[in-house]
Amino acid sequence: MNELCKLGIKEARAGLAKGDFTSVELMQAVIDRYHEENARIGAYLTFDEEGALAEAKANPGGVPLAIKDLINVKGQPCTCGSKILKGYTSAYDATVIKGIRAHGFVPAGRVNMDEFAMGSSTENSALGRTVNPYDVTRVPGGSSGGSAAAVGGNLCIAALGTDTGGSIRQPASFCNCVGLKPSYGRVSRFGVTAFASSLDQVGPITKSVEDAALLLQALAGHDEMDGTTPREPVPDYSAAIEGATLKGVKIGLPKEYYIDGLDPEVKRITDEAIKKCAAAGAELVEVSLPHTDYAMAVYYVVAPAEASANLARFDGVRYGHRSERSDNVFNLYARSRAEGFGPEVKRRIIMGTYVLSSGYYDAYYGRASKVRTLIRRDFETVFGKVDALLTPVVPTPAFKMGEVQDPITMYLNDLFTIPGSLAGNCSISVPAGFTRAADGAPPLPVGVQFICDAFREDSLLGIARAFEQVERGA
Repeated sequence: MNELCKLGIKEARAGLAKGDFTSVELMQAVIDRYHEENARIGAYLTFDEEGALAEAKANPGGVPLAIKDLINVKGQPCTCGSKILKGYTSAYDATVIKGIRAHGFVPAGRVNMDEFAMGSSTENSALGRTVNPYDVTRVPGGSSGGSAAAVGGNLCIAALGTDTGGSIRQPASFCNCVGLKPSYGRVSRFGVTAFASSLDQVGPITKSVEDAALLLQALAGHDEMDGTTPREPVPDYSAAIEGATLKGVKIGLPKEYYIDGLDPEVKRITDEAIKKCAAAGAELVEVSLPHTDYAMAVYYVVAPAEASANLARFDGVRYGHRSERSDNVFNLYARSRAEGFGPEVKRRIIMGTYVLSSGYYDAYYGRASKVRTLIRRDFETVFGKVDALLTPVVPTPAFKMGEVQDPITMYLNDLFTIPGSLAGNCSISVPAGFTRAADGAPPLPVGVQFICDAFREDSLLGIARAFEQVERGA
């Protein structure tokens, strides 16, 4: 493997600054790695090699980033992993793409995902199969599985993903990456295909916490095109992690997250992470988030309801797949959507339409919205007592391809990530160790999750960086 592909953002920038290599050489290394490994891992859906090299040449300090295939880049495909958008080409750049270019990054290839970001394994993609780079018989997680597989498999320097209920953090844990979900509103959603508008956030998947800080700097900030982005000043995230320490940090351990049924290896690695934090001087406090048990039910009312509304625009009229078996407008809508959407997307649209329907809105969506407020208040109360929370990311390590067939069981992958998403907090998955090899299976990566109050990414990154240094023995 070309050693340049192993670099993170910080190392790549340092090498470019010293003249050890050029941005074109760095991009070519990523392209070569793509040709070597993508057939095996399946991280990328498409890669405009000529365009990427031309942009790298025009940007001498450019660092390549893989882009999840629901973020619009002008002139490139944006399929959302769905047949209904196969062949669609973006007409404009998302705000985050403008942001990364302004900070010296270059978009470099479109990576796979669960269709319209609905899934936890990337098995719901209609356009390709992505596997875990640590064990190709297992899933990379989802919905940002292509992003995590590309980073974990050294097919890119870093990647952009999106997180609605855990779609950055869970695949990052499965693929030994750092995955950051910013606070709701910290990053613009303009130009990002919507799944659930009150939950979606773009965030970085990287090889280190330092890199996550550098990439978040390029993404964060107010955008006139997105009214959910406040005018709050954006801290200097790299400065925030300098001299990071866990000494004196109050870390809460929410009892609702340490449950029976947690995979023994995940429990062992999480317990070891807790001990390492304590040894590094953190003060550990047991806390309670009493409405956590309702989070899964709330999410699977709110998210499908919003998806039902957002995906109504894909009707076969203006763009995307259009059925050839229609003889009137109604059949055009119905058949185009039936042929274009996959089973999981259809399932969530049906669920969402039902909970929004006349006679059921108050019973389901209205009530879920009220409980969501209680979940948010739980976090507000706890963050009055502690600086951060430490929890598992996922109940299990990466599972085998095709192993989970029941949708409800699949949804449980987001058990520990959904509550923070509903509250709008920031959270991060950081590599914490590997499972013990058993029955001939290779060791699998496992991450832990830190959660901080909304718009406290500076604190979150500092705590995560301090843990990372402890974990690496630095």
